[in-house]
Amino acid sequence: MSKTIDYYLVPQSPWTYFGHQRFVQIAKDAGATVRVMPMDLGKIFPISGGLPLGKRAPQRQAYRLVELARFSKSLNLPLNLHPKFFPVQGDPAAKLIIAVDMHHGTDAALAITGAVLSAVWHEEHDIADAATLAALLSKHQLDAACLKLSNTPEVQSRYDSNTQSAMDAQVFGAPSFVIEGEMFWGQDRLDFVAHKLKL
Repeated sequence: MSKTIDYYLVPQSPWTYFGHQRFVQIAKDAGATVRVMPMDLGKIFPISGGLPLGKRAPQRQAYRLVELARFSKSLNLPLNLHPKFFPVQGDPAAKLIIAVDMHHGTDAALAITGAVLSAVWHEEHDIADAATLAALLSKHQLDAACLKLSNTPEVQSRYDSNTQSAMDAQVFGAPSFVIEGEMFWGQDRLDFVAHKLKL
């Protein structure tokens, strides 16, 4: 029987960017069901001990840049260490992913997630801008109406529900993968995710 993976993410996370395509392939190879669950880390950090990037100690911020460069080279994924549009408000893109999921289904939601992540970290686009999001929909041949849908109370309710679900699952960072109640935090835990899916 195939397993279900709750995929908790934020669309402005470089770590989610690094892991996204590998995760999609791992889930596909395992025949797993993915629930794409963008969440609001701004609500999770205060109850989990996390801090927004700008409030972290200088040595932590400096080491983050070292690690980003290492992973970019190791994974052969292009990444701008200082993207033009970062920090960036993630809510509009998160809600667009939810809207695409509702309108087109999981595969499309995963595709637009990858596009949004690449837009921030590789292509230097502003994912808080409606025109950018509309262009990404068009590029992936997804219904332009998803942008309007993303601003509805229905989508906001699902965004809030995802965030509460993340809290209930003890999620504190992105990306996080929850399989049968077991959490795996970080793109560098994907080998463990793959192993779990084989059990």
